[in-house]
Amino acid sequence: MSAFGSRSSSAISDHYDLYTGNANPELGRKIGRYLGRELGRAEVFEFANENIFVRIEDNARDRDVFIVQPTCRPVQKSIMELLIMIDAFKRASAGRITAVVPYYAYGRSDKKDQPRVPITARLVADMISVAGADRVLTMDLHQGQIQGFFSIPVDELTAVHLLSNYFIPKRIVDPVVVTDLGFAKRARTFAELLDAPLAVIEKRRPGTGASPADLGKAELLNVIGEVRGRRAIIVDDEIDTASTLIEIVRALIREGVTEIYACATHGVLSDPAVERIRDSELAEVVITDTIPLSPSRRLPKLKVLSVAPLIGEAISASTAANRSARCSRASSSWSRRCSCGTRSRLRPRRPGPWRQARPRRCIISPDEPQVVPPRTDGARAEPGPGPDLAQPAALAALEGRAALEPGDGADQRPPCRLLLDRAGLADLHDPALRLRHRTVGAHHLATSGRG
Repeated sequence: MSAFGSRSSSAISDHYDLYTGNANPELGRKIGRYLGRELGRAEVFEFANENIFVRIEDNARDRDVFIVQPTCRPVQKSIMELLIMIDAFKRASAGRITAVVPYYAYGRSDKKDQPRVPITARLVADMISVAGADRVLTMDLHQGQIQGFFSIPVDELTAVHLLSNYFIPKRIVDPVVVTDLGFAKRARTFAELLDAPLAVIEKRRPGTGASPADLGKAELLNVIGEVRGRRAIIVDDEIDTASTLIEIVRALIREGVTEIYACATHGVLSDPAVERIRDSELAEVVITDTIPLSPSRRLPKLKVLSVAPLIGEAISASTAANRSARCSRASSSWSRRCSCGTRSRLRPRRPGPWRQARPRRCIISPDEPQVVPPRTDGARAEPGPGPDLAQPAALAALEGRAALEPGDGADQRPPCRLLLDRAGLADLHDPALRLRHRTVGAHHLATSGRG
């Protein structure tokens, strides 16, 4: 283990590569250090006309590629970088492409709550799928049904355990977990880990006819649960402008809460979120590094936890499962080359007593036949041997019949047909018999004038 907690590189597969865009390169480097791997080499930059260019400098053929790129600020540029990188790896013949999107933008646009509005979360999912991604690895989506917007597998991680492990050593007296209805299910898990009760904030957002400035605001209606005289921990999936967070803080203070903490997976912190948090009664705000936090936005009461170990473990498990699937497919459809140069696919031999009673016959290489005694009993008994064409008398009899003119003999069948009737079809497996069959047939065609 390294100082950051990196795993031994010998335990990790060597058949995958880790790349990052410009949205959060520091998180990509932390994941690489945890896995004990260097980041792959790729050029991702923007021309003067704002067109994005991507060039992969490593050989990606048949590799398992992971692209770390949260769709954070600037959102449009981050999304386009992700799509173009996926397309570049697809055209570089990568074996599997996994888009690691710790923060999924447009997650709030997951339904039509007003007339004539888009479902942008579905649009972004379609773009990632069409670009060529085979899998998506993300964290704490705004709503769980966003997974259904994708036509490819989605692995959704959660930072609930990471956040709860930060608060457990603090041993907060009389804690209560506070959340809204949208995050209630995961907040219940958070409360169970802290052995604390759960309180729910009922809020309402502006609907049809609201101005663009009011769409991001929420109106608090009620606090459901007993919070008086307790220390509250507010938990949510993201903190954007912190307007809702500050309203919850004020409501809890009116209800008699003595101390308030807040935590969230994604710290978007759009202006003026930093100023609101700094001037609030919050004791501490805990977020993760799914979105990079610039030095100008850091505060003494703002704590950042890293999700690199969590994502690193998910990547390690994904590569191990993919490697096991490849090995199982290879073992079930292996092939060998016969002595004649023909490639023969062999199925796994089933166990059973019939293998000893009936040895397998190899007919791939006529030059090296395996002589197997014919079966002489049962319904599938093979016929007995025909006349020995290697003897001069038998060959002379066939040549004499082949020399007959049409109409001279009662049986006008060609010698090759006679050979099948007399010798039997099963004996054509004998190389010597097949050679005599072709010789007599050619002699018949030459003497009858049809050759």
